[in-house]
Amino acid sequence: MPSPFPGMNPYLELPTFWAEVHSRLIVAIADFLMPHIRPKYEVAIEQRIYEINISNEDNFFLVGIPDVTVKGQAKISNYQTSSVAIAPPKTQPITVNIPVPTKIKQNYLEVREIANRQVVTAIEILSPVNKRLGEGREKYLKKRQNILASLTNLVEIDLLRGWQQMTILTENLKTDYQILISRQYCRPQADLYAFNLQDSLPIFPVPLLPEDQEPWLDLGELINEIYERAGFDYRIDYAQDLIPSLSQENKDWVNQVLQEQGIFK
Repeated sequence: MPSPFPGMNPYLELPTFWAEVHSRLIVAIADFLMPHIRPKYEVAIEQRIYEINISNEDNFFLVGIPDVTVKGQAKISNYQTSSVAIAPPKTQPITVNIPVPTKIKQNYLEVREIANRQVVTAIEILSPVNKRLGEGREKYLKKRQNILASLTNLVEIDLLRGWQQMTILTENLKTDYQILISRQYCRPQADLYAFNLQDSLPIFPVPLLPEDQEPWLDLGELINEIYERAGFDYRIDYAQDLIPSLSQENKDWVNQVLQEQGIFK
C-alpha cells in the first residue's frame, strides 16, 4: 500500500523510523543517479565520523537518529557481600545524567568525475544532529562552509520539520521542508525548493559540471518506493503522536487524509 500522504509522510520523521528512512534514501538516490551519470561520473556513499557529548536528557534523541552509533564498554565489578547488618545511610543517592561521549557516523553522497577523482557534487540528507543546537550542528556547518567555499556543488535535503533550519540570507522564509541546490558557478545565488507538509515533494535537478546535462530526481517517487519496500504501511501506528508535534491546522489535515484513506474511521 502506498503512503497515504501526497507529499512527505510526517510519521517517517519519528525517531523510530527516521534512521532507516535516511539510510534507504541515501542508497535510493545513489541507485537512481548512477545510470544517468555514467560513464563520466561515479556516485559514492561516504561517511564522516565525529564525537559529541550528550549533555542533557533531550539530546538522548541522538541515539535514534540516522547513522548514529554509541560506542562504550560496560565494566562489571565484583562486590564482596557481607553478612554483617549495616544501618542504611541517611542520605540516599539520586539518579542524574552526565555528559556521555557519543561517536556519530553520518552517511552522505559524493558525485565524482572518474577521470581525476574530483568531487563535483556533495549530497546531504539532514539529520536531527545537524539541526539541533550543539556540537553536531557546529561541525556540520563547518563542513557546509567548506563546501560552499570550494568548487563543489551542494545538494542539501531537509525532510525534518523540527529544530533549526540551515542558514540562508533570505529572511522570513519558514517552511516545513527545504531542498537547497547550490551550484558552484552561481554562488552566492542558489535554488531553494521550499515546501510544506500538505505539498507534493519536488522534482529537482542534481548539478554536475556546467557542460553536462543535469539529471532530475523525483523525490516523491523515491520516498513512495521506500515506503512500500520497507513495509511502513503496516509498521506505522498512525494513532501515535508525532514528533515534532503538528500545528492544529496540519493536525486536522492529517486526520482528514487518514480518514479518507480508511486508516482512521
